[in-house]
Amino acid sequence: MPMLEFLTEKRFAVSTHLIQVAVSLNLSLNEFLLLMYFEDVTDKTFDVSKIGKVLSLNETDILTAFNKLINLNLIKMETSKDETNKHCEIISLVPMYKSIVEKNSKKEEEKKKANIFEVFQNELGKAISPMEYEIINAWMQKGFSEELIIGALKEAIYNGVKSLRYIDKILYEWQKKGYNSMNDVSKGLENRARENKNIELFDYNWLDE
Repeated sequence: MPMLEFLTEKRFAVSTHLIQVAVSLNLSLNEFLLLMYFEDVTDKTFDVSKIGKVLSLNETDILTAFNKLINLNLIKMETSKDETNKHCEIISLVPMYKSIVEKNSKKEEEKKKANIFEVFQNELGKAISPMEYEIINAWMQKGFSEELIIGALKEAIYNGVKSLRYIDKILYEWQKKGYNSMNDVSKGLENRARENKNIELFDYNWLDE
């Protein structure tokens, strides 16, 4: 069996992300072997004869697996120059790496969403309704950071108001003032306090002393 021979030789290392790609896309054994070959070898030229000797696959199997990987946008052909400065075609795995990065980013976003909903449930002391879920989700889609949303939630709780409408007003006001983080909010409050102090000093009637 090619897979057994392939792994027994210990010529290649099977990376975790490669296994995840294979499982998520339900790759065949030949497709997985070819993808693993392209990831681990230094010479990424598409040499069917050489690949066949390493993987113990015939030309038809290699070409079939190769076309499938191209169609799945896991690999692509690129033009490069060899040691003699001649143009040659090499296999690039950049599409696969981009896909992995995008999927990981989506997973991180999902984790953030899960965390922010837990914070709201804990702070409000009740389960989030479908309507409230949509409102919170809409804030994130509008570009409000998780930090800013939670900050607005805590500001509302501090003011004794457990209302998403009130939180929405806070976010709207912060957006108008150009606040993108809680650090911006803190600086804005400090500036306002400083301005109010200056106004009080200016308006003070020193003749009444």
